[in-house]
Amino acid sequence: MTAPALILWDIDRTLVTIGPVSREIYARAFQFVTGRPLRELADMTGRTERAILLDTLRLNGVPDDEPTFDAFYEALGQAAHQLEGRMKESGRRLPGAKEAVASLVAKDTVQSVVTGNIRSIAATKLHAFDLEDHVDLEVGGFGDDDSDRTVLVRLAVKRAEAKYDVTFPPNRTVVIGDTPHDVKGAHDAGVRAVGVATGGSTAGDLEASGADAVLPDLTRPRALRAAVFGLVG
Repeated sequence: MTAPALILWDIDRTLVTIGPVSREIYARAFQFVTGRPLRELADMTGRTERAILLDTLRLNGVPDDEPTFDAFYEALGQAAHQLEGRMKESGRRLPGAKEAVASLVAKDTVQSVVTGNIRSIAATKLHAFDLEDHVDLEVGGFGDDDSDRTVLVRLAVKRAEAKYDVTFPPNRTVVIGDTPHDVKGAHDAGVRAVGVATGGSTAGDLEASGADAVLPDLTRPRALRAAVFGLVG
């Protein structure tokens, strides 16, 4: 029998891109929570929502206590929902993304996410670009869980194993993402990593970070399956 498999997708610049709407979400949430315009937004590349928010609060002189975080998480989720139409206008599903997710559907295979997004924003992005099918957001690791991607991967595995009452072996647990941060998070959690050069990191960057396999994009389902499951050819 084939062992169960857990596939954990990064979202931004792996499955979708929403362009300037990311800043618009933060600007709307910031205005709602603080009553004033957003002045500076921290670097967002490859980072979790918690890390981005922490730096953004400090850059703008806003307290970074837990009640403030909670208020911002709620406001960010609401802002993303309100701006879903803008996501569709300014963003796009990356080539092959929908077909890639569908190609990995199989008995005893669970697909979820490990993403810097909080759960509500992740859900909105997947809904906006018709990527909800086959991706279980009841499990997964999210940007409001922790700022460390390794923790997010471990949480995703723990949640999936608890829900499905199976053990996912490390060699059948795979993170798919577009940055070295995704690769490091996977490997530090003891699982496999597939790099996809659809973001700001090149194939060479992803290879140098130690990815178990690297793909130029998600347009070749057979190559994706080979990379995810460590097959030859």
